[in-house]
Amino acid sequence: MASVASLLDSRFGRLGVQFAKFGVVGVIGLVVDTIVLYAGLALGLQFFAARVPSFFAAATATWALNRAFTFRGAASEPLHRQWAKFIAANAIGGVVNYGVSVGLESTVQMVAEHPFLAVAAGSIAGMFFNFAASKHLVFKGA
Repeated sequence: MASVASLLDSRFGRLGVQFAKFGVVGVIGLVVDTIVLYAGLALGLQFFAARVPSFFAAATATWALNRAFTFRGAASEPLHRQWAKFIAANAIGGVVNYGVSVGLESTVQMVAEHPFLAVAAGSIAGMFFNFAASKHLVFKGA
């Protein structure tokens, strides 16, 4: 048991815990993303168009939760500036997310029938980049 405690207290362990928190927040973001996506589809938007507001809704939710939960000890700065940095820093991950989801939705019949699968695949694809960008560019010092 002491070895688990010492592992969690190590730099690697703290990074792992932080990544796990980031993942939990990401799952919540996935739920927000999916809800907004399906709302857009219900309003008659095409999938590619509905992904734009769903991404921004999810990114805003994950920024707020990561600020409060994952990177709580980060240096604070004005909310609007930090949100803008989060969106900018995660834009590449967002492009990966969007590209994977739209690519799968347009080429894989099962994914086209179940858009949640496209959102999930896109989220996973962008997660690793977004964690590094968030940790080192947005929430410095956490």
